[in-house]
Amino acid sequence: MRTRSRDAADLDCSTSFLSKSSPVHCARAALCVRDVFCAFNSVTWIFYFSLEIQILIYFSLRVSRKEDSFIRLFAGDGRGLPTTAVTNAVTNFAIDGLTCGLIQAVFLFDLKTHWPICTPPSLHLLLSGISLRRLGRSEFSMDEDEYSPSNSVTSINSLASLLREKIQSIPQKIRKKPTDYKLRAFVGLMFLAVAFFIGFAYVLYHRQALSKAYFENVQFNEPKRLLRVLNKDDVEILKASLAVGIPAKSKSYPCLLEHRKSDGSICLEWLHMLRFYLKSLPYDSTLGNTTCYSIHWKALNSDVSPNDCFDYSDTKVHWYGAGQSINLTWPLNRGSLDYTAFITGDMRKPQWGNVLSRYLINSKGAAILIDEDSPVHISINRDKKEICVKAKHDDFAYANRFTDFAEMKYNVCASHDIITLHSTLHSHQNNPLWDGLKPEEMDTLKSLMSEPIWEIAPRFKEELTAETLDKYTEDVILLGFLKQGHVLINEFWQEEIGDFKVDTKRFETLNTTLDKLRRRGFKVTFTIQPFISTESENFADCVQKRLLISERNSDRRIPALTRFKSLASAGVLDITNNNSIPWIKERLDTVVEKYRIDSFFLDLGTAYDMPHYYRCEKSLVNPDQYKTLFTKTFKELYRVIGVSSAISLPKPPTFVSLPPFESSWEALRRVIPTMLTYGISGYPFLMPGAVGGDIHWPGSEQFLPTAKGFLEGNSTDYVQDNHAVLPEPELYIRWLQMATFLPVIKFTHLPKDKRVLEIAKNLTALRQKMITPLFLKYQRDALDDGLPLVRPLWLVTGGDAALSLQDEFAIGDELIVAPILNKGQTTRDVYLPAGLWQDGIDGSYHKGNRWVHGYKVPLERVAHFIRKPNDMRFG
Repeated sequence: MRTRSRDAADLDCSTSFLSKSSPVHCARAALCVRDVFCAFNSVTWIFYFSLEIQILIYFSLRVSRKEDSFIRLFAGDGRGLPTTAVTNAVTNFAIDGLTCGLIQAVFLFDLKTHWPICTPPSLHLLLSGISLRRLGRSEFSMDEDEYSPSNSVTSINSLASLLREKIQSIPQKIRKKPTDYKLRAFVGLMFLAVAFFIGFAYVLYHRQALSKAYFENVQFNEPKRLLRVLNKDDVEILKASLAVGIPAKSKSYPCLLEHRKSDGSICLEWLHMLRFYLKSLPYDSTLGNTTCYSIHWKALNSDVSPNDCFDYSDTKVHWYGAGQSINLTWPLNRGSLDYTAFITGDMRKPQWGNVLSRYLINSKGAAILIDEDSPVHISINRDKKEICVKAKHDDFAYANRFTDFAEMKYNVCASHDIITLHSTLHSHQNNPLWDGLKPEEMDTLKSLMSEPIWEIAPRFKEELTAETLDKYTEDVILLGFLKQGHVLINEFWQEEIGDFKVDTKRFETLNTTLDKLRRRGFKVTFTIQPFISTESENFADCVQKRLLISERNSDRRIPALTRFKSLASAGVLDITNNNSIPWIKERLDTVVEKYRIDSFFLDLGTAYDMPHYYRCEKSLVNPDQYKTLFTKTFKELYRVIGVSSAISLPKPPTFVSLPPFESSWEALRRVIPTMLTYGISGYPFLMPGAVGGDIHWPGSEQFLPTAKGFLEGNSTDYVQDNHAVLPEPELYIRWLQMATFLPVIKFTHLPKDKRVLEIAKNLTALRQKMITPLFLKYQRDALDDGLPLVRPLWLVTGGDAALSLQDEFAIGDELIVAPILNKGQTTRDVYLPAGLWQDGIDGSYHKGNRWVHGYKVPLERVAHFIRKPNDMRFG
């Protein structure tokens, strides 16, 4: 056995590749050739070992059967050889082959060890043959000159006589014992062992020898297009299959010089299909120990779509972020969704929800941040256990093409755990959210968390009058225990949506009514939308001035129409048109000045509410970009307390609303997963829907009027005096208990039942005494670091059990809430993170990092636990 240093192997390998690769790739090619040679060498030796073992056994059998012709055949030249000499030679040959092959298999994947190079099997066989011949001549004292055919015959006869003597000396009992089956079994076992070693070497070879470590913690197997990202401890935290969909046998080549980037990116190309760039992002001190890598795909023809799939087959890996949908929950990998354009939509359909973020993070400490300009479609495949991101143009979501073919860009960031990674990526140290806030905006932020929102959302426009406002606020005052807060009036303050002026027919005394509301301590908020009904008096004016979004591939004077909520036909104000902003500002200024409106709520709809063939003055990446521009423009002009939909974080004090939920137990169970998903996605200030469900939100068939003028509902619903279907008392109570611990509490219908009123009074006192101070305390974390006010339990302390909980949440890191979410339930299991926790119901203490099973929660109570110091002394 002989060895050769790694440097020498690299030098030889590099020299052979200089003519085919550039000097930049020579070292990589050298390593590749060396790996292939040594892997082949070790596998070859193991294979030869199996053959040699079988030859040895077969030879022994032939000897025991006196088959002398085999001796002559194996000796090669017919010269007589002693049995022991032949047997010893073959045995040594086999053992030598086994030893060399196994040693090379062990050392093959240790890149820090010199490579043991064994004599090739053919050469070894030749040397063994020579040794056998020399051994035979010395054994019988034959010189070269004395050799002759007659001597050969004599040698054969002597060998035959010797073999007969040896065999006759074997005891009769042993000679009669058949040994064929034992030997065959042994041969079979040896064959299986050799097959295992060969398979093991093959797997390791393809997993590591073909995986190139382009950067410190990134490995990429080019033939299989497998990407592995490791953390600082060399633990795999992300595994992905890249360029899914292109032929498996397609080979990659280094990019041409004109296609390479000067930023240090690795560039590979699959001819006429895809071009791939991979680079390590520069160190950022604000990210601490977090490292990030950039991946950029360019399609080279219209039939190819970059498509990367991230594997989560490891049962301990969970994914969070992105958004919610009808078949998705918390965590994301528990749901399933086919490839869907990543734009806002209706959660009741197989679309993404009303709030999205191009941010995904897993429980092992890896995150994916997708570029805003990439036309991505995302799928979550529960059967294959993978999340896939694909870049693809279409005729609606990504109709505007800024590149010839689809491109996809995203960053992969890694850290040693999910808590550190999430806190680092959402930190606002360089641009804190409080930067630029005015004192009155800070007051608005405080009031939204400490005072309720009273949403007045009647079924029909005719039901909203000045008298309705007066009566509603008077009922709030009569309750006696709830603060006044904000009165949110829906779009029916106008005669037609898009008028942007008060309907004086229904609000003849609105000024007087609003003055009364302000004296009672209420603040007034109007809902506005960018949609203009074709029945509005402003529609014709907007068409004439070309202020509306137009139809693609048609005359710009022709507006594109759409449907929105109760509107059968409406145009959309083009916010990218500089003339549209002064136009709407002039009308809203009149409303604010005349009625002293405190703030606005922006009801922007979803991407699917845009006209299908929309065209703006300035091209949009996707229809969701419209709402970002609209929100940013209006926040510079007026105070905005909330938006109905978002794809980027609006500046405080603007809260982002959850989607509307119907009044049902199933909807109640969806509130917490949605809150957690939106919070992790980068939206710390969230506004949930009304207590008991968004009963009158348009489009819900269960709330349509019947022939008698009443609303249909489930048998468990009960009807209020104004014929509005309210949730059953138990559902209303459990919903109120959960909402008490959320950042904003919103009411549409006031509690009427005596028992409900008593429970609501106690919960209000709890919120004012404990919950509101906590939210005001943790708003600093939200403004500084972007951390959500309502947090998943794994963000508090970590632990595997907390990774998949979807019916508990935390306020900051010192209060755990576990509401009841099922009808008739009065007990539940509660998980407490590590630490010392005090029961909020009976005051008892519990040790954390464990489950509390069968915890009793009567109807008038809600399970919550307060963190206490770990060194707290008792007694």
